[in-house]
Amino acid sequence: MDTFGAHFTRYGLVIVLLWIGALKFTAAEAAGIQGLVANSPLMSWLYRVFSLQGASNLIGTVEICIAVLLAAKFLSPRASFIGSLGAILTFAVTTTFLFSTPGVLHGLELSGTGQFLIKDLVLLGGAIRTAADTCNACRER
Repeated sequence: MDTFGAHFTRYGLVIVLLWIGALKFTAAEAAGIQGLVANSPLMSWLYRVFSLQGASNLIGTVEICIAVLLAAKFLSPRASFIGSLGAILTFAVTTTFLFSTPGVLHGLELSGTGQFLIKDLVLLGGAIRTAADTCNACRER
């Protein structure tokens, strides 16, 4: 079960990151993340450097690269470990949107956007799990 769970977690993260990364290349997704990115103290600078679509394309490219690195565990555990660190950073940043985006968090009540973002806590846990798994694989080599 542990091995199956580790593989399921890793490749589940790969699919999620590929999917959301690819969506960032669409105008609808670029517009959809604008409020989150613009209000983030960690990411708002992107709109000073790039256009709305350019910033979204950059985020999507990073997410796809992280997914590819995560998927490469059997070829290179070290590369996959870097992908896990990238996924940890990605989901840690998106979790901060719960607190930086106005109207998302109202006491203990979440808006629709907050309900969408809360899943990133589980994805963050999965990324931490894949980092531990690849760290062990690197030691075994």
